[in-house]
Amino acid sequence: MAFTVLLAEQPREFLTDADEKTGRIVRTNLEKLASEPYPRPGTGRGDREKLPVDGRELYRMHIGRTYTAFYTIHDGADEVRVREILPIDDAHKRYG
Repeated sequence: MAFTVLLAEQPREFLTDADEKTGRIVRTNLEKLASEPYPRPGTGRGDREKLPVDGRELYRMHIGRTYTAFYTIHDGADEVRVREILPIDDAHKRYG
């Protein structure tokens, strides 16, 4: 099943303002969510996890060692909604 990856306003602005290399890396990683949005425990791939953020259950995806994307999955609509992209240290303060 393929999901449609939708970006909220903040991630769209982030990508607009990002330099070329950062934008390419972030887009490439977000594209992976279309085919595999769920965490895969036990696979050694610790880039995705479901956790509480600001009182809500969200998923997070580490992008390199620099950024974190927060997103939700809507199975009924086959959508992944990227809510926010933050520097990894700022993201850790929200859920760490």
